This record gives sequence, C-alpha cells and structure tokens, in this order.
Amino acid sequence: MHRIWRIAAHDRAYVKDLSVRMKITGLVAQVLVARGHHQLESAEVYLAKKLTTLHDPETLPGVSQAADRIVAAVKSGRRITIYGDYDVDGVTSTSLLWHCLQLSGAKVDYYIPSRLEEGYGLNCDAIRQLHAEDPTRLLVTVDCGICSIAEAALANELGLELIITDHHTFGETLPDAPVLVHPRLPGTGNAYPFGELCGVGVAFKLAWAICARMGDGKKATPRMREFLLSAIGLAAIGTIADVVPLVDENRVIVHFGLASLLDRSNPGLKELLRIAKVSDKGVLQAEDIAFAVGPRINAAGRLGQARLAVELLTTSDNERAIALAKYLDGLNKDRQTVERRILKQAKELVEEHTEWADHRALVLSHAEWHPGVIGIVATRVAEHFQRPTIMIALGGVNGFAQGSGRSFAGFNLHAGLAACQDLLETYGGHHAAAGLKIRPEEIDAFRLAFVQYVTENHDSKPGSAEITIDAEVQLSDITIRSVTELEKLGPFGAANPRPVFVASNVELAGPPKKMGEGERHLSIFVRQYGTKMRGIAFGKGEWADEMVQHNGKISICFQPTINRFQGRESVEFQLIDWQPEPEVAAIAV
Repeated sequence: MHRIWRIAAHDRAYVKDLSVRMKITGLVAQVLVARGHHQLESAEVYLAKKLTTLHDPETLPGVSQAADRIVAAVKSGRRITIYGDYDVDGVTSTSLLWHCLQLSGAKVDYYIPSRLEEGYGLNCDAIRQLHAEDPTRLLVTVDCGICSIAEAALANELGLELIITDHHTFGETLPDAPVLVHPRLPGTGNAYPFGELCGVGVAFKLAWAICARMGDGKKATPRMREFLLSAIGLAAIGTIADVVPLVDENRVIVHFGLASLLDRSNPGLKELLRIAKVSDKGVLQAEDIAFAVGPRINAAGRLGQARLAVELLTTSDNERAIALAKYLDGLNKDRQTVERRILKQAKELVEEHTEWADHRALVLSHAEWHPGVIGIVATRVAEHFQRPTIMIALGGVNGFAQGSGRSFAGFNLHAGLAACQDLLETYGGHHAAAGLKIRPEEIDAFRLAFVQYVTENHDSKPGSAEITIDAEVQLSDITIRSVTELEKLGPFGAANPRPVFVASNVELAGPPKKMGEGERHLSIFVRQYGTKMRGIAFGKGEWADEMVQHNGKISICFQPTINRFQGRESVEFQLIDWQPEPEVAAIAV
C-alpha cells in the first residue's frame, strides 16, 4: 500500500546562502531548512551536539530527593534493590544504576519480573517477597512504577521504602511513594525542560546526581566521571530501542553514547557488539543498535529471561560474557522464527475478516501467539496495513490475555486505551507503544470500542498516510561526500529520521529481484540521466512483481546510505516507496 508524498518547499536563495555560510553541501542545507532551521544560529546549534547542553540532573523532578536517600542507604549499609523492566530500556536502566551503585560501594542487587508469569511493572507478590527477604532494603524502580497505585500502597503498609523512577504516561492518581522521579511530573514548580527522556535517560540523570554526591557534592570524582562517560553508552542503547524522540537531550545522549560504546564498553557489551557484527565498523550508527544490538537484548526479555541480559551488561568475566552473548544471539534467532510465523498469521487473519477492511484500527488475537513477540509484529502489521494495531496473545497467566499495541501516523495509543479502560484489566505505555491485559471474552467488545475511538479521533485513513520528504533531488546529487555530510544531522531515529528524498524519471537498470529468507526483501538497480545506483527495500519483496508489471519509468522515495565493504565505499539507498511515473501523488508544502 503506497503513501502520499509530502515534499517540503525551499527558498533556494536561502538554502544557497546557508550552504556557503556554514560550508556544507546544498543537500545538507536543504534538509536543515526542511526541518525548520530557518536561522543560521538554529542550524549551528543543531549541528553542534555538545555534552554541555544536557540539563542539570538536579532540575529533574524528584532526582535530588532520590539521590539523597540512595546515598544515605549506601552509607548506612542497607541493601538497595533495583526493580527493572524486561525490555531494552528497563534492562539498560537496571544495568546502568547497578554499575553506579557498585562503584559507590553499595550492597546492591536487582529484580526483573518475568514477562510471561508476572507481566510488566511492580507487582504485589514481588513486593511481599522482597520485604520478607529484607524488610530494611530500599527498593528503587527504573522504567516502571508510575501507575503502580496498589503496589505503592502495599509497600507503605509493609514499611518498605520505595523510590519510583519512570517516564511512562501516568494516570489521574499518582502512586503514594516517598519519592517519584519523572520528567513530566506535575505540581513540581518549574517544569523540566525536556519531557521525552526514556527510562534509562532518567536512570542516567539519577546516577549523575549520585556520582556528584559521592564526590564533593557538585562534581563527581575522576573515577565516577569515567563511569558516567561509559554509562552514556548504555543510555544510548535504551534510548534508541525505546523509540523516544531523538531530539534535544536524547539526541546528545545517543550521539556521545554511540562513540562511548566502541571505546568504553565492559566485557559483556564488547561481546554483544562483536556477535552483532558491529564492533569493527569504526563508527556506530543508531540503526546498528536498533536492528542488531537492541533485538538481542530484547529477545531475552521477550522470551522470559531478561535477568540474563542484565547479567551480560554487568559481568566483568570475559568467558561468562562470551557464553551469555552467544545464548542471547540464539534467543534472538528463535524470536525471529516466531516473529515470521506470527506475522504471517496476522496477515491471514486480516484477509479472512473482510469486514475489517474499513476499520481504522486493527485488534487481532490468536491462541498460538507468543506474548513476548507480538509487540514487534504489531509494528510491522501497523506499517503494512497503515493503521494503529493491537495484537493479543490468548492463554495468558490467570486466564488473562496479553496485548501489545503500536501506533501509526501519530495516533495517541495510550489515550485510545484509556478511553476503553472499562474493558481492560490493566494497560500502560505511551502514545506510540502500549501494553494491556484483557479477559478473552471482552476482546470483541474492546475491538469495537477501540476502532470507534480511532475513527473519531484520528484523521489518517489507511491509504492516506503521508511520507514527509526533505527534498526532490537527482541521483547525481547523492554522492559519497553529500551522504557523509548528511550524517552530521544524526543520530537518526524517531522525530529525527534519516533524510528522505525523491527522484523522478527513474528507470529500472535490470529486473528487480527478491532476496532474503522467504524472498521478503527487494533488490533493484535504477538509472537516471546516466547515474546508476542500487537500492534495497526491506520487507517489500512483493514490489518486484508490481514493478515488472508496470514496465515503465518510476519515481522513487528513498534514504541514501553508504555501503562499506572490504575497504570500498559506494552509495546505495533504502527504498521507502515508489510510484509509477504518470501516477505520482505528491504535495509540496
């Protein structure tokens, strides 16, 4: 299903002037203007990416109080337990704070709930267990807890000191814990300047504040400063994997974190980078983490073994690191197999239920689906059918079914679930991704209610989704120099995507080929005015047949990349969309 192309308009004179004054290619200048940098100062700040632009951690609501309590617990010898989540954000948050407390001399351990048996976040059974084992311990959550009203009440009842650090969307009532740390916490006076930190971003700020207190109160010791420079690598992994906007602080964290991963990784991270085949690249990109490193960490949590991922990121034993990385790599391969099967079943479900064709959202359920994998598949289903998607795995714990949803075209998924909460047992997350528990008998009613809410509150219809395009170019503009300079705009991810361009009057330079397992991907060579270039479209193998049937010139929408192989560099592109030349639907804005 193709999309509408929305091409940004440009003031050519200003683009040329910006290019000259900043000594950048016209292509980079065009993208800067397309993304709202209409003043020289704004463009310069955007390209600078300095650590000094990170906001003071003491301004993050709750951090000062949390750091004070944690340091007091360290000095008094109390046990500190980090209660994390099983996804990449939670695993990196747990590992980062564990490293910080270990360096501080704390008696520290961690607790990661089983995704399959306990589900997301704090749970009362775990709190009772932790209290029974050591009633004097300090419990610190990372990447969870902001919606844990009953669990916080139980901790108070038991006398278990609880600090909650989180970034997820909270409800009308906040948990009654001694300290809450959250970038968007209401009622705290001056708002924190950046509300889009993920869980590990919050953990990094808390660790920063702890390190300062372990120094002279304002500055960390040299040892702790070195730790923070390595910890920013863990923060980058979680930030990329959690798909939070890569702007402001997140962009700076990821930029410096990617460099730190190559220079300052511990044995576990080094082995993980090696087995993911990205350690020898010289320069890491956010996509390396998103598609190679993150999924291997995530596989452990999705298949119920997140503690092993934390162990990998915290171990100092080289042999153990090798064994764990190899095991996680195997889990990831298992996850990929399960994912392909579920995706196939999901597409078949939509095809079977023709009455869903006009639905503005999809709610799919199946008895054979693995609850740990459905979130990844929901992303692909949402993209394929161009509508918000919720996938539900039947046969969960205590008779409940577990669901995972992904947004599309900016729809606020958390608000959609909130509108249907009477039909749900629990739900949580944020606007782009969310999870839920539901009784199987309520699924049909929930589908109707959710689809109705999306219909009334979301403008984008399937088939009307747009692609924002930075500029129309000729393939001859896409050189190694220009693509290399485009990297200055990175790191790329949510809210700061890799630049997207359109080239028209393009012809195929050979038959399109399907490639990869199950012929899921597409490989093509195209030519425009004498310039020939190779492109790949991931997950779009079916386009090969469409292109052959068209048998004419096309326009392509793409993201340029540099292929580095055996010391050689060449420009290629990732094909995002294409249109038959006479039928191109584009809008200039």
